[in-house]
Amino acid sequence: MDSLHLIGYSVIGGFVPALIWLAFWLTEDRCQPEPKLRLLLTFLAGMVTVAIAIPLENAASSFATGAPPLLIWASIEEILKLLAAATFGLLSVDFDEPIDAVIYMITAALGFAAAENILFLFGTMYQGDMLQGLILGDTRFVGATLLHSLSSATIGLCMALAFYRDATMKKIALAAGVILAIFLHTLFNFFILAQGGSLAVSVFLSIWAGIVVLLFLLERVKNAKDYC
Repeated sequence: MDSLHLIGYSVIGGFVPALIWLAFWLTEDRCQPEPKLRLLLTFLAGMVTVAIAIPLENAASSFATGAPPLLIWASIEEILKLLAAATFGLLSVDFDEPIDAVIYMITAALGFAAAENILFLFGTMYQGDMLQGLILGDTRFVGATLLHSLSSATIGLCMALAFYRDATMKKIALAAGVILAIFLHTLFNFFILAQGGSLAVSVFLSIWAGIVVLLFLLERVKNAKDYC
């Protein structure tokens, strides 16, 4: 299979899961939806941050001895996704209600996941293993894409719950969200990478449980100040 076909399949396999999940999460903000252009820019910014994350993570790996620097990798990715969301969403005039924080964070996270998935799929299929590429795509649809959404949404949720509080509480909530997101991301990386994937099913079920909890908490956010 030539490179153009590989790129095409990789792009489709990377984008489709991310766009499906983005469409799902945007239904949570259907009462007062964000501008489509701003969401597009946030998504693209999330994609671009992968190009920044890779060299930073490689640099971190070169200094690591023994186990992979999982905490550093998670920190890099969560901070970059936050910066992407802040650049085009969280610092804009359109950030005017609590749920917006979650929407922009998830949008940036899905952009990041899309670019990451494309690279993983292309690398696998380029080595000649199409079946493995399809299996990998399915696994990343269930696991990595949801993990990025859940961890970044955690930051957005903390911001949302402190939306009507004073500046000090907002800063505390943001810091707590970042720390919790990094912790969740590191935990996922540990069980999937360091443990060789032997606990993959349990980890994926835990992520799904986290998504359910997130949806429950979003209802509380949406009810704040007569949201709809």
